[in-house]
Amino acid sequence: MLLLRRLVILALVFLATAFVVGKEPTPDKPVEEIKNASVSVTEEFVQSEFGDSCTLLKGPMPWKGDFDGDGVEDLAIPAKCKNPLVDQAEYGFKALDPYGDFYGYGNVKITSEFGSQDPDMKGISVLVIHGAGPEAWRSETPKAKFLLINLPYKSLSVKKLQKGKRKVTAIYLEEQREGDGIVSAVYWDGKKYKYEPVGANFE
Repeated sequence: MLLLRRLVILALVFLATAFVVGKEPTPDKPVEEIKNASVSVTEEFVQSEFGDSCTLLKGPMPWKGDFDGDGVEDLAIPAKCKNPLVDQAEYGFKALDPYGDFYGYGNVKITSEFGSQDPDMKGISVLVIHGAGPEAWRSETPKAKFLLINLPYKSLSVKKLQKGKRKVTAIYLEEQREGDGIVSAVYWDGKKYKYEPVGANFE
C-alpha cells in the first residue's frame, strides 16, 4: 500500500513538472516587437545588397514582415543613400519614390535630386528586400530589392493596413516634418510601393 502511494505521488510530481516545462511563456512585448528582436543587419550586409553609397541609419531598427503577401519573410532597412540611382544595375534593385508619386512627382530621376534641405534628413531611404526560398531575405538571390527615397521619417514600424476588403503588411512611418506626430504607411500594391498618409500618432 505504501509502495502504491509513493508511485502515485511520483506520477503526480512528474506530470506537474511536464506541465510547467511545456507551458508556453506569456509574451510581455507586442508580437511585432518579438518578431523584430531577432533581426540582425550589418553595414556590410547593406552594402553587399545595395552598394557602398548606402549606410545603416542610426536609430530606427530594421523590420521583418511579408510585404508582398507571398508567405515569405521580407525586410525593411532604414538607411542613408548618397546616390540612390547609381548602383541600381550593379546591385539589382529598383529605386522608387512613393512619397513623390503620391504628390504627383513620380519620376525618380528628377525627385532623387530634390532631397531635403535638412542635412540630417538628406538621403534618408528605406531599403526593402523581398525574400525567396527558405532563407527568405537572407537569400543570395532574393525575389526583388527596392530603394525607397524621400520618405521623411524618424521611426519605422510594421503593422497591418486595411485596403478595401484585404489586409496588407505595411511599413508605417512616423514622419519628421512640419506637424510632428504625422504617421503614414508604405505598402506593396502588387506592382510597386505606394505611400498613404494615415494621420494618427504611433501612440
